[in-house]
Amino acid sequence: MLTVLESTGGADKAGVTILAIGLGMRAVERGLNVRFHQTAELVLQLGKAKRDGNLDAMLRDVGRADLIILDEFGYVPFDIDGARLLYQIIAGSYERRSIVFTTNIESGKWGTIFADDKLAAAIIDRIMHHGRLLEFTGQSRRVSEALMFGRTPTELASGSKEKTKEQAGALLD
Repeated sequence: MLTVLESTGGADKAGVTILAIGLGMRAVERGLNVRFHQTAELVLQLGKAKRDGNLDAMLRDVGRADLIILDEFGYVPFDIDGARLLYQIIAGSYERRSIVFTTNIESGKWGTIFADDKLAAAIIDRIMHHGRLLEFTGQSRRVSEALMFGRTPTELASGSKEKTKEQAGALLD
């Protein structure tokens, strides 16, 4: 399973991070080994591991996962070295383990994230081969629950939470 959870129109517009976490939790319940990473943080960790001479150990650790969740994919552009390190994770996972990407960046714009159009094309090629795109266009959960717009914690606790649970449960089963 290679899945891109894409929200259009803004960061975490429709709760794709929450859905990815739910998928990860369901995988753990089923006995799978899961790694969840904010993508920019993972790239920084990979760079540090490379500088410290620990890259192989880190790649082995990530490679033990049955499912890797890369959250906020593309929110922060990478330099070419970071992009190449992330490519190692994605290419090493190809046809071996599942990856879920959460993003609000259309795949056609990934070249700007990776600082290299050819590298972006290689990543997209691997993702698209077995991948599924789930696009979310709903209203931002954070905006709909924003206290600054007059919503009270009591209003938030009643109603919308149950609907979200039901929708997420249907997607996770």
